[in-house]
Amino acid sequence: MKKKRSAIGYYIIGSAIIWGLTIIGCALKLKAAYHEISLILGSAAGIHLILIWGPLAAQLKKEREDIEKKQ
Repeated sequence: MKKKRSAIGYYIIGSAIIWGLTIIGCALKLKAAYHEISLILGSAAGIHLILIWGPLAAQLKKEREDIEKKQ
């Protein structure tokens, strides 16, 4: 169980890294037009959903199914 919990921690850390880099990217582009900033934020949101929350949701679903099987 500890191994599964630590894997979730890695996803959370990965999420924080992605959004941290996004904020830095936006800060560097603040002098640019709104369109460029919205493109950065939209891309980061898409990457975040695909790379972080997709696998995390699958892992949590599997964990929930395992718990239901044990009951």
